[in-house]
Amino acid sequence: MRASTPILPGATLGILGGGQLGRMTAMAARSLGYHILVLDPDPSCAARFVVEQCFTASFEDVEAARLLASKSAVVTLEIEKISLKSMEAASTLSPVRPGAEVLRIIQDRAMQKTWLKGRAFPVGPFRAVTSELQLALALAELGTPAFVKSARGGYDGRGQVVVREESDAKGCWKALGEAPCVVEKGLLLAQELSVLVARRPSGETVVYPPALNHHVNGVLEWSVLPGPFAPALAQKAMGIARDLAVGLGVEGLLVTEFFVTQSGDLFVNEMAPRPHNSFHTTEVACVTSQFEQAVRAVCDLPLGLPDITRPGAIVNLLGDLWLTPEGPAFQEALAIPGVGVHLYGKRAARPGRKMGHLSAVGKTPEEALEHVMEAQRRLARRST
Repeated sequence: MRASTPILPGATLGILGGGQLGRMTAMAARSLGYHILVLDPDPSCAARFVVEQCFTASFEDVEAARLLASKSAVVTLEIEKISLKSMEAASTLSPVRPGAEVLRIIQDRAMQKTWLKGRAFPVGPFRAVTSELQLALALAELGTPAFVKSARGGYDGRGQVVVREESDAKGCWKALGEAPCVVEKGLLLAQELSVLVARRPSGETVVYPPALNHHVNGVLEWSVLPGPFAPALAQKAMGIARDLAVGLGVEGLLVTEFFVTQSGDLFVNEMAPRPHNSFHTTEVACVTSQFEQAVRAVCDLPLGLPDITRPGAIVNLLGDLWLTPEGPAFQEALAIPGVGVHLYGKRAARPGRKMGHLSAVGKTPEEALEHVMEAQRRLARRST
């Protein structure tokens, strides 16, 4: 470990991004005694009403990023959309954790995949393409079905197309804006999991057990912690995730998403250098939530225990629930013992927009998942 200077409670933490992850990080930081500033282009962002000041500005606004940093003892992020120029400008006035180099690699899917492959981390077959012809050749090489994803931007299923016929290359290229893409060979999946690693500037690192995740149309529907994985698989995923955090030099959090194929192979899917939807469960299942851990890590405080105290599960609540005549039946969901409601303070509900999540605990991961799914059914006024 190298010598470090912890940023102690009472100091000001700046967050680039004021979405729900910024909101929940800010709430954890406030509990620890920090002052919080955020920068976000949305004047009604989720974090606005839990922080001291919100700078309404584009993530491309270098001067706004400098202003945030000038008032902060340390700056972190809750979204990958921050421009590298903004991060570099902020870093001239305050430590920015994680740093711009981490974001440079992760922001671009083609660069991220190439970085992983070049360092012998397990990734599925892929091709980086920059033209319709290259896309067609990649589909011919990799076969179909294949997933074609925009190299930059896109999340929760956006910015990607499933191609089932090689002849669909032209339509796919246009659908993704005729911009650089990554073509990934379709894999026969058995499970999807994620691992959270926290690392402070002094080098101390902790790893959380893997979460089991379930997606629908590219959007996380539910996650359970600990995931019911064979010990050897869990240890392998945790080891890879730790090596990735160290290899990237992450200061803060790194979440790695993995695919497990039906043949038992483990592949890295994507990385995120921030709190992650699949680890909201840590708020009810672990000694230290991912949000408190993020604050400890970027402030170079001793890291909290990642140990699981009881199994937990979460299910996402999308805006569609608010658009029904009756709306969500919160009282019905909360009637189930061990169930909690977590809302993000978003003003407008839209189809597919994450408005919050339900959490549940249980004696086993299976029981926690059963409770939270039943709560979701009651919330939506659906019968079993």
